[in-house]
Amino acid sequence: MINRRVLKVTGEIVLLIVSFLFLFGPMVSLFLWSIAEQWYWPSPLPQRVGLDYWKQALGLQKSFAIGAVSIVPAFFLSLTIALITVVVCMAIAIPAGYALAKYKIPFGGIILFLFLMPKAFPQQPVFVNLLQSFTRLRLAGSIPGVILVHILVGLVFGVWITNATFKSIPPELEEAARSVGANGFKTFLRITLPLAAPGLFSSAVFVFITSLDEFTGTFFIGLPFVHTLPLTLYSSSGYNMQFASVIAIILLIPSIFFMVLIQRILKAEYVGGMGG
Repeated sequence: MINRRVLKVTGEIVLLIVSFLFLFGPMVSLFLWSIAEQWYWPSPLPQRVGLDYWKQALGLQKSFAIGAVSIVPAFFLSLTIALITVVVCMAIAIPAGYALAKYKIPFGGIILFLFLMPKAFPQQPVFVNLLQSFTRLRLAGSIPGVILVHILVGLVFGVWITNATFKSIPPELEEAARSVGANGFKTFLRITLPLAAPGLFSSAVFVFITSLDEFTGTFFIGLPFVHTLPLTLYSSSGYNMQFASVIAIILLIPSIFFMVLIQRILKAEYVGGMGG
């Protein structure tokens, strides 16, 4: 019994250490690089730390010596594109998800699968082909073109999570509202929508995070005139590890915040409904 207990405890400790290395190790490394002003091999820790790269990235100081620029314009551009993407995606996803969940639409399963297409195939060939069409429409290298690409990618999460949310709501509740005289719109507004609010919020958050972190579509459609935060991270990662680490942490902060928030409000039946 003692040997089994020792083995169990040892296994749990090893699993905890491995989990820490894989999950938190990269984050610790990012943080150390973001404050490292001098870090040379073979030292396990930076020889000199400071916040110069943070100040430069946040536009609090200007110094060409450290090879970093202000990311404030790129951050606000990414934020604006993400917010517009959320509004448009949810305006499409809510009625589409509700209709596919509550009505017997011909080829409904195929329609739902079509929203999954941008994620079902490698993205590079999809965006390369889109680039040709967007160039003809004069949308390549423009913010509206990038927003359209983000909407295309974001609809995957918007429609699927919204559809699962509406499927999880018992139809008996809506039928009870109609039985006491409420019409379809009033039933949706007062019964269905409040019940679906946590799932719809989670769907919007997934769309927001997807848009904020979207790189491939922005790279092919947006360059050379649209520079979002992920593109700035990509361009800086090859020559300035400290600056790239600062950008990576800034991109991680909203993702971690919203993921924790979703974990608190997203009901398990919404996730289960995504496979239905």
